[in-house]
Amino acid sequence: MIMDEITSQDPIEAGRFVLRPPEMADAGAIGLYMADPRVAEASANIPHPLPPGATEALIRRALDPEVGEQVWIMDGDVEGGKGVLGMLSLTRLDRDQCQLSFWVAPAFWNAGLASEAVNALIRANPHDSHEMFAEVFQDNPASARVLTNAGFQYIGDAEAHSLARGVMVPTWTYIRKMG
Repeated sequence: MIMDEITSQDPIEAGRFVLRPPEMADAGAIGLYMADPRVAEASANIPHPLPPGATEALIRRALDPEVGEQVWIMDGDVEGGKGVLGMLSLTRLDRDQCQLSFWVAPAFWNAGLASEAVNALIRANPHDSHEMFAEVFQDNPASARVLTNAGFQYIGDAEAHSLARGVMVPTWTYIRKMG
């Protein structure tokens, strides 16, 4: 059986695209976008430059049912779309909580795709979480707007290490109580 087919993660309809588990066939597009310094520097856990094999390792880890993180590709191939548009992940935390992270490929910025994806993931609530957390770097107000427009509440400032920048970066932390 091919590793791409071993997943219990269901696709999530998001309107203009589908959120689905990653496949090895996505590695080229994912790697291209994650190697973009604008994407890497807006994320805490994407190194820059992107090392060889990092994308494939991410996909293998995402497909491992023992890992406490689920990853979705924003797949725009619905109705002749554009293929991989971005990525979201949910990491399980204690006490029925999870942490959300997301990125959208720069070619698709300012089109409402992140908001559409985050709202679809909230509606699906695949971890049956009571609370969802997220943090964004303070120099990324667009991602902060995505969160607040999706019902997240600001709860404070913090810092997170950015692999791409190699330093601690100030963040805004948000929480959303789930229905």
